[in-house]
Amino acid sequence: MREAVADSVRSGDTLLIEGFTHLICFAAGHEIIRQGIGNLTAARLTPDLVYDQLLEAGLVKKMIFSWAGNPGVGSLHALRRRSQKGAEGAVELEEYSHFGMVARLLAGSAGLPFWPLDNYTGSDIPGANALIKKIECPYTGKELATVPALNPDVTIIHCQRSDREGNAQVWGLLGTQKEAVFAAKRVIVVAEEIVDTSLIRRDPNRTLVPGILVDHVVHEPWGCHPSYVQGHYDRDNDFYVKWEDISRESKTYQDYLAEFVHGVKDRKGYLTKAGSGLIDRLKAKPRRCEGVDYGY
Repeated sequence: MREAVADSVRSGDTLLIEGFTHLICFAAGHEIIRQGIGNLTAARLTPDLVYDQLLEAGLVKKMIFSWAGNPGVGSLHALRRRSQKGAEGAVELEEYSHFGMVARLLAGSAGLPFWPLDNYTGSDIPGANALIKKIECPYTGKELATVPALNPDVTIIHCQRSDREGNAQVWGLLGTQKEAVFAAKRVIVVAEEIVDTSLIRRDPNRTLVPGILVDHVVHEPWGCHPSYVQGHYDRDNDFYVKWEDISRESKTYQDYLAEFVHGVKDRKGYLTKAGSGLIDRLKAKPRRCEGVDYGY
């Protein structure tokens, strides 16, 4: 992870750490914090704790997003502190609807300059975001909204398994991982397991990202905690609840970063500090899905 982040994430980049409810790579976020790579524009549909930690570390100048919060619990307190009027180190915010962010990545992944939406009618969002524009449909004459393409400098995705070439397989909720990879200039794939290419080829429909787009492949088991990885480990709901108090004050927030991010060398050190009971408590129980016959 250290090598992948050092090579692919640069000061001033637009960064996208993907994942929707699961497959959110906290390990990558923590390594970016340890390396102090700043002046970032952080883009994501649903920035949660990992982006808030980048904010608290002082590495984010702007956030492009559609929803932000501690899922099911409350606010992102670093974001609140840095988005209030007159806040020191205030972060610039660029807000869209969920589908508006999806559309930006669809345009970026397709090599198009913008994407049209039959959306935003009656919404206040266009009044706060001048990048949301209007066009007339050349076929129906209907007025449509548009959003510009989003092409991150670097996208980081987490997956259940990948081969060494970066052919990444995902199951469960997909989010916009594929679009985020195809839209990006540089790509890091982080995997729970590294498997032989022959296994990837035996189940090709699960391959979400082809290796030809990938710059780095990182083997990082438990790289998403406290998020979850379908089939590997559960969401650490206790952590999210406790995070409300940890993150509410800058002092306790910084203490957490000092201990669990700066205070360890890598993800293995993080897991050791989190305690041996963590893995036993969250490890997924097997629930196998029967394979299919691809013969003809």
